[in-house]
Amino acid sequence: MNGIKIKAGKKEAEGFVIPIGNVNLVFAKNENGLIGCGAFDVIALEKFGYPAAKIKPKGNSVADIDDLLNGTVAVMNISAEKKGIKEGMSGKEAAELMF
Repeated sequence: MNGIKIKAGKKEAEGFVIPIGNVNLVFAKNENGLIGCGAFDVIALEKFGYPAAKIKPKGNSVADIDDLLNGTVAVMNISAEKKGIKEGMSGKEAAELMF
């Protein structure tokens, strides 16, 4: 599994698009946090103190990294909120704050 380098915020993150059946599991992460499609349980990641936000697509689904960055934050955990992530901001804005 190879990641796609994403420049956002202070550091780079790795973006991944993993086909699972008829959809893709899409996320970007680094040691500072994760933004991902609706398949991620970002609240469960809070138990580990790992900042995470779930992105809602503009269209039917988050199919690729562009969809992830162009979507909007639907849910975030407390650790992500502490980084300034807010519901409704773009995936790109969230990535810039998260990473």
